[in-house]
Amino acid sequence: MRPVLLVLFAALLAGCASEVAPSGGEAEAARPNVIVVLVDDMGYSDLGVTGGDVRTPTLDRLAAEGVLMSQFYNTAKCSPSRASLLTGRYSHEAGMGSAIAGPDADRPAGPYQGYLRTDVPTLAELLRTEGYRTYMAGKWHVGEHEDHWPTRRGFDRYFGLIGGATSYYTIRTDQSRIRVMADDSTRWTPPAEGFYFTDAIADSAAAFVARHQTEDADTPFFLYLAFTAPHWPLHAPEEAIAAYAGAYDDGWAALHARRAARLVEAGLLPEVTTTTPQPADVAAWEAL
Repeated sequence: MRPVLLVLFAALLAGCASEVAPSGGEAEAARPNVIVVLVDDMGYSDLGVTGGDVRTPTLDRLAAEGVLMSQFYNTAKCSPSRASLLTGRYSHEAGMGSAIAGPDADRPAGPYQGYLRTDVPTLAELLRTEGYRTYMAGKWHVGEHEDHWPTRRGFDRYFGLIGGATSYYTIRTDQSRIRVMADDSTRWTPPAEGFYFTDAIADSAAAFVARHQTEDADTPFFLYLAFTAPHWPLHAPEEAIAAYAGAYDDGWAALHARRAARLVEAGLLPEVTTTTPQPADVAAWEAL
């Protein structure tokens, strides 16, 4: 469950400012709006800009107009990686050395407690001390008990999934761990019809920013936008699936070769590259 960081705009954190503090217009220029976009379990070449076949024009444009960073280290698991991103600390130091604890789990305090340590500040908490308004939409997964929800860890507004993965259309009830969605600090249940989680996350983030521009336009904001997609169960609207009809008919080996070639062409991999061989327990496409 390793997340992938898409976009991180510059931020001024407490303790990172120059010795001579700017003033007036310079001070405002030194406090840009900050948006962090995180997606879940995405392959490195899944984006169009990194050689993928999935059409991602907005992200491709952002990359073309900005800086594309070719390395992002993670902890090979979802919640510890998020803990490191949110705190700037190694996951064990943040209390998330392993999987998240359930809301009623009684783990001893320390590197494996399963929720963010309260004495380790989050990015939202630090930016709030610098006068930022802070918003989050999406998957939290670094503290399931209500005492550790986003609004208790520096975020002014929140909408999303507190735990790990669930259906994109509803809250699953057939899992061993009960999934919870929240609107700020209140438990929230999606409507029976017309709900798609990826859209709901994006719409909530846009609403936070729109309201901010109306009510707090003179104040900088920090937005943490953490999608569950493309984490399983890989739900997508029918029209999105239909747009790729036939695109993968030649199988994963051919897709692998095309993506590797495009990564080399984009300069993200060296020309002499040995790609990962197909696992022995994965059947040849033609045999299926």
